[in-house]
Amino acid sequence: MARKTEVPSSYYGEPQKFDPTFRGPIHNRSCTDVLCCVIFFIVILGYIALGTVAWIHGDPRKVVYPTDSNGQFCGQQGTPNANKAILFYFNILHCANPAVLINLQCPTRQLCVSKCPDRFATYIDMQYNYRSNKSYWDYYRQFCKPGFNNPWKTVSEVLRDEDCPSMLVPSRPFLQRCFPDFITRNGTLTVANKTDFKDGLGKTRSVTDLRDAANRVTDIQQGTESGVTAMLDAKEVGIKIFEDYASSWYWILIGLVITMVVSLLFILLLRFTAGALLWLVIFGVIAAIGYGIWHCYWEYGLLQGKPDAEVTISDIGFQTDFRVYLQLRQTWLIFMICLAVIEAIIVLMLIFLRRRVRIAIALLKEGSKAIGYIMSTLFYPIITFFLLAVCIAYWAVTSVFLASSGEAVYKVMTTEPKCQYANLTCNPEIFNKTNVTKVCPGAQCSFAFYGGESLYHRYIFVLQLCNLLIFLWLVNFTIALGQCTLAGAFASYYWALKKPQDIPTCPLFASFGRAIRYHTGSLAFGALILSIVQFLRIILEYLDSKLKGAHNAFARFLLCCLKCCFWCLEHFIKFMNRNAYIMIAIYGKNFCTSAREAFFLLMRNVVRVAVLDKVTDFLLFLGKLLISGSVGVLAFFFFTRKIPVIQEEVPSLNYYWVPLLTVIFGSYMVAHGFFNVYSMCVDTLFLCFCEDLERNDGSPGKPYFMSPGLHKILRKAEQPNKHYAAS
Repeated sequence: MARKTEVPSSYYGEPQKFDPTFRGPIHNRSCTDVLCCVIFFIVILGYIALGTVAWIHGDPRKVVYPTDSNGQFCGQQGTPNANKAILFYFNILHCANPAVLINLQCPTRQLCVSKCPDRFATYIDMQYNYRSNKSYWDYYRQFCKPGFNNPWKTVSEVLRDEDCPSMLVPSRPFLQRCFPDFITRNGTLTVANKTDFKDGLGKTRSVTDLRDAANRVTDIQQGTESGVTAMLDAKEVGIKIFEDYASSWYWILIGLVITMVVSLLFILLLRFTAGALLWLVIFGVIAAIGYGIWHCYWEYGLLQGKPDAEVTISDIGFQTDFRVYLQLRQTWLIFMICLAVIEAIIVLMLIFLRRRVRIAIALLKEGSKAIGYIMSTLFYPIITFFLLAVCIAYWAVTSVFLASSGEAVYKVMTTEPKCQYANLTCNPEIFNKTNVTKVCPGAQCSFAFYGGESLYHRYIFVLQLCNLLIFLWLVNFTIALGQCTLAGAFASYYWALKKPQDIPTCPLFASFGRAIRYHTGSLAFGALILSIVQFLRIILEYLDSKLKGAHNAFARFLLCCLKCCFWCLEHFIKFMNRNAYIMIAIYGKNFCTSAREAFFLLMRNVVRVAVLDKVTDFLLFLGKLLISGSVGVLAFFFFTRKIPVIQEEVPSLNYYWVPLLTVIFGSYMVAHGFFNVYSMCVDTLFLCFCEDLERNDGSPGKPYFMSPGLHKILRKAEQPNKHYAAS
């Protein structure tokens, strides 16, 4: 008979020994990971220096305002272009050249105007009609170079000197630039109900040529292949969404305040009725999902036989009015299947994990008591939110100033295809004194883009990457500080033998002070490891977006595998960091030692970790789901005017789902903020609970620090395991 291989007890470290002097977080501790702390502060000083340099060289106006061919901002107050906020392209058809994406410039004059053209016109037609009606010239000249007033100048000379555009196309402003006003009618792309037009050079062009040229411009401005027509449609939807937010923001805030109050009451009620309330949540979610399945089946049957209801979602595409999807049988079938799968998963988990659910509920009840004794922990997320807001704001401002740090670069632009000076850098102040205009008649020294040749300008992209990495480091450090602070406070509660008499005074403030004074380096070390992984994931996502149109299947497969691996690695590091911070808060050791001891402790209790920890997360998720779902249902009835009492107070909306989804998402985030404190409390108590089992045996000389209720349920659940006492 083969002998079963056993893992030695010391494989994952020796269990903790009984220590009569141990009473929770150690107060006599020293600074840990000092080198990383020094590096962290040096990096912060460097980050401040980077922001200062970016502020000195950057100019956000380059991002806010478009720039004409003379290097002047459109719409800037105090300049001749103050009332001309829109950029106009003399001949947007020139932008259709594929070289545009290489040179990042459109080889045509760009002029600041107060409004876009609203009709088709050509310079030749203007000269012909000028004899009978001078108003044609008055309209046309507003799209010519300032100061030009010679309507009789020949067309060839005008186009050579780029005094006026050869044609005008009905346009509308988008991204502060004039783009052709495309309209699709019966599947046909038109501009002002026309499918073709005259280009002012004796040729008839198609509207699709305009679309291709406009798409080239949007590719330069946005860095995507989205297309101007889709972006213009998105702009209209965006305006309507903004209007909905403007008229419903007050009610959205009320919904979030209601969520905050309900979340706070829920956590307070857990202290007194944890068992009954959590079982009520479980069966409430099951009942709600069951009702959803029945309602989907009822709607599915109700639409049977209706011709329009048999259309598939892929046939109608994306619609901003979500009520269109509710008229399809396929929509309700998808809803019903999804809800049925979720219902089955929840029921099966409850059946097979019923014993662990009882322990998890007892652990949650213990967490409720801890939060009840240390109520200040519920408001600590405000500090985390404030620090995160500072980090995000500093990163965003630095990014904008770095992006606008370039100097104006001018290049030779000419309509001559064989000009040897085309696309070369030039100086507009001395351009007319050079022989370029003699060799290439009509050549202009026009603004191309913002850049530079100095060392600073050459490394702007690298500085942007540094900005992103340090931002991730600071964000993860802020989160780590919050986790370590909360862990220290809740550990003080658990290791108090007589509760609440033995709980230290101001445990949250004391834990925060210990984390800042002694463990800044350790928290920064853990945050740096996580930040590097997240940074690599962002790079992979960027590469994936660039390779979406590639036909190399192996490259896409390899990238997908790397993304999956780094996603798993990030979540594993988050899990290990969280438990390492708990051990740091309790014992005050460095990051690597704390991470190793936390890992060994978890592996010595791997069954409880694999089941109990996830069960508690699952119960907390159900609580968040119930709160956000309840507020979402209330918001649905309100915004759809189904509450007669306050029906008149409902604002007029373009899309009722805009504030509804905002309330649901915001409610979940608010509930997550409160329950995140709860989750940290449970994780801390769980590690303390595992150590308590190793240190003590429940005898008078070695009493358990856990509550009698938790010990009673644990003893019943673990009774079949004969080796429990030796674990």
